[in-house]
Amino acid sequence: MFYLICYDIVLDRRRNKVAHLLEGYGMRVQKSVFECVLTPDQRDMLQRRLNRYIKPNEDQVRFYPLSPRYRQKVLVLGLQPQREVDDVAFIV
Repeated sequence: MFYLICYDIVLDRRRNKVAHLLEGYGMRVQKSVFECVLTPDQRDMLQRRLNRYIKPNEDQVRFYPLSPRYRQKVLVLGLQPQREVDDVAFIV
């Protein structure tokens, strides 16, 4: 499944850890937004790993599942990311 994952993390240290973790799963498309192609197991693993870094009463991470059909219709205005997301997940 194709996911748009975004976060709002209060502290820089936690935010950097979340960003670094997400870099292993997908492509950063904005400062706090990633596009990731994840299997259900990968999504569960990522969720568990993210739970180590976030404080539920201060931070937020959102997973938006997107249909592959709409993935092809993503409209980007302005700077285009350097690489495309394929169906391979990068796990660090």
